[in-house]
Amino acid sequence: MRSYELMVIHRFDMAEPDVRNAVSEVEAAITARDGVVKETDFWGKRRFAYEIDHMNEGYYSVIVFDGPVELQDALDRSLSLLDAVVRHKIIRLPEKAGNLSQ
Repeated sequence: MRSYELMVIHRFDMAEPDVRNAVSEVEAAITARDGVVKETDFWGKRRFAYEIDHMNEGYYSVIVFDGPVELQDALDRSLSLLDAVVRHKIIRLPEKAGNLSQ
């Protein structure tokens, strides 16, 4: 399994409990597809560096998880379809130096 970091920005006009529930649903989707959530960090409402779709702020959250490549593809596809998600980005975390074979 590979390690990934997912950053999600939810719409600013959602209530904070609704955003936290949406983040929990993403975590549930990860575990339902054989992934393991390692860490979740909810940043709260932040201002954007530039305007996105006529919005200047949104709720940021970061989820670190392990999972197969298919999970990353499925998450990317499903988050792209959600209206509550302004932007999302999934990056693959680098392998630790001690795990590399020489």
